[in-house]
Amino acid sequence: MSPSSRPSLGLIGLGAFGGFCRPHLERIFTVRGHDPALPCDATLAEAASKPVVVLAVPVARLAEVAQAIAPHLRPGALVVEVCSLKLHPLAVLRAALPDHVELLGTHPLFGPQSGRDGIAGLRLALCPPADARPSARARLAGRMLRGLGLEVVRMSPEEHDRQMAWVQGLTHLLGRIVASLEMPELPHTTSSFDQLLRAVGMVSQDSEALFRTITEDNPFVSEVKARLLAEAETVLRPARPALAA
Repeated sequence: MSPSSRPSLGLIGLGAFGGFCRPHLERIFTVRGHDPALPCDATLAEAASKPVVVLAVPVARLAEVAQAIAPHLRPGALVVEVCSLKLHPLAVLRAALPDHVELLGTHPLFGPQSGRDGIAGLRLALCPPADARPSARARLAGRMLRGLGLEVVRMSPEEHDRQMAWVQGLTHLLGRIVASLEMPELPHTTSSFDQLLRAVGMVSQDSEALFRTITEDNPFVSEVKARLLAEAETVLRPARPALAA
C-alpha cells in the first residue's frame, strides 16, 4: 500500500506498547501520534480527529483520556482500545464517548518482549462490544490486521476476560511468586527450569500498573487466586509425617 493511499490513524499513547506497535501500524496506516509525556507529532485534538483512533493507555487513565478526546472525535470514527481487559474498558469508553463513534476492543496477545523479533503469526483478540452491530469499518480493521500477519481471533468481551484470568492472571501471579524467591546462583539447570525462568523474565518486565490491572481489575481472577492458593496448600502440605530423627 503506497503512503498516499493509506488511511489515517491517530495513536494516543506512545509509551512501551504504543511505541512498540507504531512501526507495525505504519505499514498500513498514516499514523499521527500524541503523548503528553513524550515527543510526538500531533496534538491530542489532531490525533483524535482521525477516522481511526487507537488508545494505547493504561486502564487507570482510560476514563481521563476518553473525556479529553470526546469533543474531537469525528462522526463515524472507529475508536480502538488495546487494554488487557475488555468488559471494564469498553464500559468506560461507552460512558464517556459520544454515540456517533464506533468502539472496538482489541487485545494483542503479545508485547514488546514476545514481539521483539516480529509479530507475524502472533495472535490478536478482536472483541466488539456486546451491543455492537457488525460494521464494514470493524471488518476492514480485522482484514488489515490480518494483513500484518497476525492471527485474529474474535470473541466476546466477557469470554475474553474469563480466558485472560487464567492465561494472564495465572502467568503473572506465578511469575511474581517465582521472581520473589531470591534464588541462589544456579549454574547447572534443566531445560524445563530454563523455560520457567524465560516465562518469568517475560512477565517480570511488565509495569506494576499492568500487573495490577491483570491480577486485580479482572473480576474473574478471584477464582484463579482461590484455586491457586488451595492447590498450593495441598501440594505443600506433607503427604505423611516427617520421619523421627
